[in-house]
Amino acid sequence: MDVNDLLTEAYDRVPELVGSAVDGLTPEQLRRAPAPGANPVGWLVWHLTRIQDHHVADLLGEEQVWVSGDWAGRFGLPADPDDTGYGHTPARVAAVRPDSAEVLVDYHRAVVERTRAFLRGLRPADLDRVVDEAWDPPVTLGVRLVSVLADDLQHAGQAGYVRGLIERR
Repeated sequence: MDVNDLLTEAYDRVPELVGSAVDGLTPEQLRRAPAPGANPVGWLVWHLTRIQDHHVADLLGEEQVWVSGDWAGRFGLPADPDDTGYGHTPARVAAVRPDSAEVLVDYHRAVVERTRAFLRGLRPADLDRVVDEAWDPPVTLGVRLVSVLADDLQHAGQAGYVRGLIERR
């Protein structure tokens, strides 16, 4: 298996988790936090998609899907390319208001399509390229891709767990 197939296989696991976490939930359920200060399903899926969109756009040197499309309005937010959810307060979390489960899936799909195209073009040597010198040691492309995937899988699992809590109510 080559690096392209391996990374594509790994990233292709996230959309199914996203879909199963949000399928059939109402806008109110998507925004319902399981406890004060906890993150709701809709925010978790929005955040994991924003992280992938933000980081992959940066790797490509392109505009984010969030900014180039009409996504922000469907979440009740401005199209701020720096707003990925990192460091959100409970009030900022509550401000993320997806209008449907479909908008979460559609935005995620649009981001994943661009990620897949990027992954198809990678060569093994590309993974060693330094993409962020703000860290010690500097972050390589390979490390960044693994970091994004780990974040996405963690938050997709959290979204599935929160969905289970909603269904038990």
